[in-house]
Amino acid sequence: MTLPYRDINVHVAPESYTFTSPSSPAAPALVIDRPTGDVRLSETASVSTKRVARVSSIAGILGLIRLRLDKYAIVITKAQPIGRLKGHMVYKVISTDFLPMRERQIRDPDEDQFLFLLKTFIMSGPMYFSYSIDLTNSFQRQASIDNSAPLWMRADDRFFWNRFVQSDLIDFRRLGHRSQQGPQPAVDPFILPLIWGTLEIRPTKFKGTPLTIVLITRKARYRAGTRYFTRGLDEDGHAANYNETEQVVVLNDTGGGLGGYAGSTDMQSGKFGASEGPETQVMSYVQTRGSVPVYWSEINVLKYTPKLQIRGIETAFSAAKKHFDEQIRIYGDNYLVNLVNQKGREKRIKEAYEQMVEMLLSSKSESVSKDQLTDEKFHVVEPQTTEQELDRLHYVYFDYHHETKGMQIHRAMLLVDKLHDSLIAQQYFRGVDMPANSGLETRNFQTSVSMLARWTLDRIFVDLGLQQRGETFATTDPAFEFLFRNLWADNADTVAKAYAGTGAMKTDVTRLGKRTRQGALQDGNIAVTRYYLNNFRDGPRQDAYDLFLGAYEPGTANIGSSLVFADRRPVLIQSIPYLLAFSIFFVFLGLFSKQLPDSAVLPMRIFIFFWLIVAGWSLHFILQNGMLFVNWPKLNPRPWAIEGYQETIGKIRKGTMLGSFVAKHERGLSTARYLNAEEGKKRIE
Repeated sequence: MTLPYRDINVHVAPESYTFTSPSSPAAPALVIDRPTGDVRLSETASVSTKRVARVSSIAGILGLIRLRLDKYAIVITKAQPIGRLKGHMVYKVISTDFLPMRERQIRDPDEDQFLFLLKTFIMSGPMYFSYSIDLTNSFQRQASIDNSAPLWMRADDRFFWNRFVQSDLIDFRRLGHRSQQGPQPAVDPFILPLIWGTLEIRPTKFKGTPLTIVLITRKARYRAGTRYFTRGLDEDGHAANYNETEQVVVLNDTGGGLGGYAGSTDMQSGKFGASEGPETQVMSYVQTRGSVPVYWSEINVLKYTPKLQIRGIETAFSAAKKHFDEQIRIYGDNYLVNLVNQKGREKRIKEAYEQMVEMLLSSKSESVSKDQLTDEKFHVVEPQTTEQELDRLHYVYFDYHHETKGMQIHRAMLLVDKLHDSLIAQQYFRGVDMPANSGLETRNFQTSVSMLARWTLDRIFVDLGLQQRGETFATTDPAFEFLFRNLWADNADTVAKAYAGTGAMKTDVTRLGKRTRQGALQDGNIAVTRYYLNNFRDGPRQDAYDLFLGAYEPGTANIGSSLVFADRRPVLIQSIPYLLAFSIFFVFLGLFSKQLPDSAVLPMRIFIFFWLIVAGWSLHFILQNGMLFVNWPKLNPRPWAIEGYQETIGKIRKGTMLGSFVAKHERGLSTARYLNAEEGKKRIE
């Protein structure tokens, strides 16, 4: 089994970057030629040190990425140990560095912006890795994987976060180079897979019994993005902002004092550690969550509630089928829990989801439960037959918003009661016994995940004999209950920050088990912050995801010679927010300026009134034409954003007040940038 190097030195020279491992002096060195960025292997003994400017120690190679003018090697300069998982040390990326291929940098606004996006939004994110254990796969999947393969080959492609930037190394590993043709297995130790998400490892005790509780959330690299700019499915069936969350309990973990390479990975025997003693047991429960699996989007127009757009359900059938085919292949039976609001704008999403499930099933059995408070408390769609694999989908809608209204959060446990039989049938993975583990897919709400994980953890403790049937750890061990709640609340914050820019809402429910007024005030603050971020800051963040994950490649993009990030709106449109700011400034200036005792009051009142009118008009114009002032992604423009922009700017041109002043064409507009987006829209339609 080939594992990544834990110690790598990078030798920086004008003609190359050379990577060696001091602990493996006989192994070939990895050389990246400058300025071409070509990858090759070289015998360590033949590496010249004459022109080496410096030698630095790094934790690993994150990958290589080509931007507009240059190629860069991204290296991990600092990694923080966060704990041991079965004796294998796990690390969090703390800092990185970009090594340019060109010795003399060429200043370019777009190149600088590309680097800014990557350093600001990606390199500062929650990325984790291990040199000796596969973090991309759940414990159950690890049990059926060939452990003799290199670590990166065993990685789950969905959660191999840096897979795109590792493409150069992987391609060289598989095909070689002009001078070194064929597979190059000596590259394997330089390829280090990372995950993005949550990884918490907490050694603790439950009723005096030592154990380790672990919570891992893996964010998928496909269709990752921000809250409103990435929704629904793509044509390949990838759901937006898809995550897999695994809750793990490790009993008799004797690997705590072992080194990073210690411990057997023979999951099937249940013997993970190298020391003698009680048999180690691993209990794991997996859930997934993602965007509702149809073609839909939310369009920002500076309103608090964005416009909701759903394309035809039939057009998304093929993509949804691909999505659930993969879900069933990996997880078995899928229980689809939907908690969106059944009234208002979210009603359309709920109905679209249900229509899609009904289309996927060969035959269905449908039931609706209601009471005095709501006409649709539960809506369940079950397959009547098992003629096809898709008949392993089970849909459950719960009117969470109505049931928990007025801080009645305890009523959320009605969902657990409804799913009781399904949770029993679903089971969980155990490292000694390995019953088939079904999958659970939740939609749109984090608290549901912790409730179902709580029920399963109670069941695990009963099965292990740590508590009696009918007991809950919430009552038998308050300290463990506190730990559990904060683990899941922290996970909710991490997941929410990745796509919404802020922590999760209603985490007081997860942390305290009840809705509080302080929590409601905090949610109000989060709502205001999200409004600002989602409208004025999420465009660059979406661009960063697209750039790092390969959805946009600067080296091959058809953008001509124009600057990618240039603001192509008419100058008059760009100036209106500044006009609003100046107007407000002059109003305050008039209100709080000291006046001479004998000065006339009327001119100052006219001055203030005039600028109040200008400020009011500017604000009204911005809100009425919100499409022009949202900070949209620039690398992969959304088709509906292009449509909305053209429609809005067309209305302004036809207006009597500004129409004659707005240029008929945007400055420097290159329609070549929009070709891919337009073609994609036509294919979808």
